[in-house]
Amino acid sequence: MKLLLTSAGISNTSIRNALVDLLGKPIAEASALFVPTAIYALSGGADIARKVIGGSLGDPFCELGWKSLGVLELTALPSIKQALWVPMLQETDALLVGGGDCQYLSYWMQHSGLAALLPSLLRKTVYVGLSAGSMIMTRFGTTYGCHTLPAESDKSLGLVDFALHPHLDHEWFPENSLANLEKLAATISVPSYAIDDQTAIKVTDDTIEVVSEGNWKLFT
Repeated sequence: MKLLLTSAGISNTSIRNALVDLLGKPIAEASALFVPTAIYALSGGADIARKVIGGSLGDPFCELGWKSLGVLELTALPSIKQALWVPMLQETDALLVGGGDCQYLSYWMQHSGLAALLPSLLRKTVYVGLSAGSMIMTRFGTTYGCHTLPAESDKSLGLVDFALHPHLDHEWFPENSLANLEKLAATISVPSYAIDDQTAIKVTDDTIEVVSEGNWKLFT
């Protein structure tokens, strides 16, 4: 399993180097698929998705110079044959999963059938998460305003045995102060990483590495 769980994307050289290491080749020689689904649960989500794909919003993610880039919309998958999209997934080098609402993303990961494929898919493909796209792989997720799903819907997939709290001390998210995240971490039964937008968690099978040019803290 190869994961790069970022707070805001490929925001610095260290995180970019970690991605290249996981890919085993230059980004210019790698193919990628972008999953925008989580963004649609936010106000103005369609426009945000456009800006992320075009590279005009946030840190580099889709616009990294990939050899090829496609869009994989999870809400469409249940209505089309798996033979049309599973081979495409199996052939891609990186799966880029964008931010937004954890609960909405987790629901469509499972409802589309992608969640069931991830354990085998990630033997080869690198999973690159951004914010909610990172959080759903862990043991903890939050909702950022999705009111379309039952309250008991899963907010994460739990593929790794820790929690992740992105956007540490970000001006847009005043609730993400170190003091507040420490209180939150105390309510969770697994270790928690609080990371800022210059930090990522690199997971290679059972090995966890913090890649950072910023601030982070592990709560045990």
